[in-house]
Amino acid sequence: MNSSELEAWEDLSNIPADPPVMRNLCENCERPIVVCWCSALPPNRLNTKNNIILLQHPAEEKRCLRTAPMLKLGLAENKCLIFKGKKFPLPKHDNLETILKQPNTILLYPSKVATDIKDFKSDLISHNLILIDGTWPQAKAIYASSPILHEVKQVKLITSSTSNYIIRTQPTEGCLSTLETAAEALSQLEEKIPFMITSSAWKTYNTKKEEEKRRTIEENKSAAKRREEKRLEKQCKAEVVYTQSDESLND
Repeated sequence: MNSSELEAWEDLSNIPADPPVMRNLCENCERPIVVCWCSALPPNRLNTKNNIILLQHPAEEKRCLRTAPMLKLGLAENKCLIFKGKKFPLPKHDNLETILKQPNTILLYPSKVATDIKDFKSDLISHNLILIDGTWPQAKAIYASSPILHEVKQVKLITSSTSNYIIRTQPTEGCLSTLETAAEALSQLEEKIPFMITSSAWKTYNTKKEEEKRRTIEENKSAAKRREEKRLEKQCKAEVVYTQSDESLND
């Protein structure tokens, strides 16, 4: 067996025979047990009069710090629908166009024509409240590329509240997470609705998210260190082979 074959064999021998051990997941939120945030949810899912429709940017789904899953699990079944895309509606978005064209649909977006949700008047019992879920640049891009949203009645949320979602920095003071925005808007449209998540629950959630974030950083550092050690090991082997080759030529 020559040196290159030996190196290839050693690389294969270092591959673990068994797959890495997966962390136990919560059956409800599907998060690792150590960072499960189900304790921060209401004891009973809220059966609201109004429906929440989230238009979610694809990049938001991949963020570990997103709050949309909490909103979906905090509300009764089918009270929160999530559609993913960069513009809406698309053929894959079943029934979304119908929802957007219904007279009881309102869009929560701070456009020039939007009115304060506190001043919004309607004789309808329930509404479809549309929220764009993503960063501000992503939300602006979705709004700009979706002409149908411009035709929907628009409201805005004016609040002096400070976000309790401290684990993810908000762009400006007064900005809230998707969960907080939906909860605040629902409290304006409905009377006697309990707030979605309390400050103590937010503390629990932020602590666990900070732990998850720290764990991810440590895992990434360990992986990078292993890759670097592997690279240096291969480099040393190559140098040894090269030196031995020179010695054989000199002989």
